[in-house]
Amino acid sequence: MIKALLFILWISFLSLPFMGIKGALFLLFGISFAYGIFLAVKKSSIIFKEVKMPGISYEPRILYIVIFIILLALPFGLKDYYLDVVILAGIYIILALGLSVVIGFCGLLNLGFAAFYAIGAYACALFMTKAGLGFWGALPLSILITMISGFILAFPALRLHGDYLAIVTLGFGEIVHLTLNNWDSLTHGPNGISGITVPFIFGFALGSLSHYYYIVLIFVLAAIFIVRRIYYSRTGRAWLAIREDETAAEAMGINTTKYKFLAFAFGAFWAGLAGALFASKMRFVSPESFTFMESVFVACMVILGGLGSIPGVIFGSLLLVVLPEALREFQLYRMLALGTGLVLMMVFRPQGLIKPKTTINHRGH
Repeated sequence: MIKALLFILWISFLSLPFMGIKGALFLLFGISFAYGIFLAVKKSSIIFKEVKMPGISYEPRILYIVIFIILLALPFGLKDYYLDVVILAGIYIILALGLSVVIGFCGLLNLGFAAFYAIGAYACALFMTKAGLGFWGALPLSILITMISGFILAFPALRLHGDYLAIVTLGFGEIVHLTLNNWDSLTHGPNGISGITVPFIFGFALGSLSHYYYIVLIFVLAAIFIVRRIYYSRTGRAWLAIREDETAAEAMGINTTKYKFLAFAFGAFWAGLAGALFASKMRFVSPESFTFMESVFVACMVILGGLGSIPGVIFGSLLLVVLPEALREFQLYRMLALGTGLVLMMVFRPQGLIKPKTTINHRGH
């Protein structure tokens, strides 16, 4: 309680330069009132949780079906701007799931994940503009090249841990960014690559936002399904063992070298897919879309949602993509609100929004 009150006072103090004394006082009372309501709801939920309603059962599959129907109908109820934001959020979900494999599952701190994102985007753009391939022909080749780059990065990273591994991945990200920015004959340097065509299916161009929404939705659902299956597989258990204690995992007979290679390659696979989708959607790529801050942004999605939690990563991605757009009208305050939310999460819920399951039985529950 004292920690919460101190945090509310600190937030109100930070808002003084923007809102003045009167606005800061309103913010102080508003947050305090909201926090009081939260405590009351939390207490009442604990009470009602102990009361079992006879004859009433909740089937998670019904909820999944309802969510799926809503997702299918979403393009019919959203304007193009909001649909564009949702598509971008879907691409970031795929990207964050890939980073979650590396950081959340295997415990390998990667601060240069945007490099794989860039490799996938540029590979797809080059195959489509210079080799004359369509999107569906360039997509597997882009993913393959990105996976090979993940294998290459894994070689110097195998014997490194913690800060040292972070420095190596950070250096890899900067090398890729500088290469894209200076290799004018191939990447056109800061001018980027334009003229990327839209996907085609049986000669039909999928150029509208609603068409592209369904493409991204299919890949997002496939990514969630595959990553979840891997998480509950033997490989996923090996990754979790390495994350918890690499020495103990190796003593138990787990080939840590093999599984680290798999983690880097599997994470790069999803980054390559997200990069190809991004290039096809934007029809233009440039080095400024793949900076170090992009890696930090995706890492925030994983950490905020919860390390090792697939629903948490999805929710964290949606939150960090949609929330800044929802606060666009409050241009002066939206980054303050976003930073405040991140600090608030790290203070009161450092394990993330959705805590991952710590134990896995033979049925994957």
